[in-house]
Amino acid sequence: MSELLNETLSAQLIAYRHYFHEYPELSSKEFNTTKKIREILTSWGIRLLPTNLKTGVFAEIGQNDGPILGLRADIDALPIDEAANVTFRSKNPGVMHACGHDTHIVSLLGGAYLLKQQEQVLPGRVRLIFQLAEEADEGALQVIHDGKIKDLAAIIGFHNTPNQPVGQIGFRAGITSGAIDKFKVTLTGIGTHASAPQNGQDPIVALGAEIGALQTVISRQIDPLQGGVLSITHVAAGNTWNIIPETAFFEGTVRTTDKKIRQTIKTHFFDIVNNTAKAYGTTATITWYTGDPSVDNDKELTQIMIDESSQFTTTYDLQPRLGSDDFSCYQTYIPGVYANIGNGGTVSNHNSRFTAADETVIYGTKFFERNAIRLLKELSTN
Repeated sequence: MSELLNETLSAQLIAYRHYFHEYPELSSKEFNTTKKIREILTSWGIRLLPTNLKTGVFAEIGQNDGPILGLRADIDALPIDEAANVTFRSKNPGVMHACGHDTHIVSLLGGAYLLKQQEQVLPGRVRLIFQLAEEADEGALQVIHDGKIKDLAAIIGFHNTPNQPVGQIGFRAGITSGAIDKFKVTLTGIGTHASAPQNGQDPIVALGAEIGALQTVISRQIDPLQGGVLSITHVAAGNTWNIIPETAFFEGTVRTTDKKIRQTIKTHFFDIVNNTAKAYGTTATITWYTGDPSVDNDKELTQIMIDESSQFTTTYDLQPRLGSDDFSCYQTYIPGVYANIGNGGTVSNHNSRFTAADETVIYGTKFFERNAIRLLKELSTN
């Protein structure tokens, strides 16, 4: 019960939060993080599950043969030098929990502790998924391939969010995030001396035309009431002032919330890139990476969690955003709910000055404990 979340436990959880924040690790390199999580869970008598993955932790609580509910927290950090004004700043140069995954780790640890105290009466089991590599390397897909969700009835998780009061929880049934695609394009022409452009085929001129033309995909090919994002974020060409290079390069991302629009953008992207390249006497090589789908929350489970969460905090209507999260990969196999919990910060995620209030982990602990018990009861009666 949440009353087990006393001052002593709260202080311990906040201390753990500071530890994980001080020692962040990049995707697929969360070795110390994994070791520490395992140590904490073992000290609480929570049984660990075997895995073929090098990082990440999986454990289980409960002794009954009822439904199994997955509780997921991502554990990796970002390649950012921390500039936040906190006493527990990162001690790993160039690495920072700039997305607040340290609060996710400790929230799930706190929820696990409370659920362990009630293990005998749980109407099923909870599987703890401390997921590696959310920021890169498709961590969720690695978890899926490791077989850790194949027998789950459902899965839940949350992301901390700035510009929202600490502890307020946002829910929305249906789509809440963007599907993510990435692209890389290399334009190949004929290099020549800058004083004699007529002797070559300039890929830089072609690249400039590509950038301008691709902006019309969103503005002229997509219903403005639905929309999407096509962002070119990295451009490179040449290495000196008096040579027209042979190649030019750009890459970026597409974000959408509708499957048909996702395909429409891809189709027009290929048409524009190839035809524009040809018009300028160059050739285009396109590499397209189909990424995570949109987070798509189960309607029935979302309503249950709104009802339960509103009993211990304020809930609000979560507005869809085009940022992505690989939690969506789990939802392609099993029903799930991904919520947001306010962290009281004012700086966006992935910023060197990002902060999250310590109290975020207290509400995150309640989120996992209360909703896990409620959902297990609901799932066991269906």
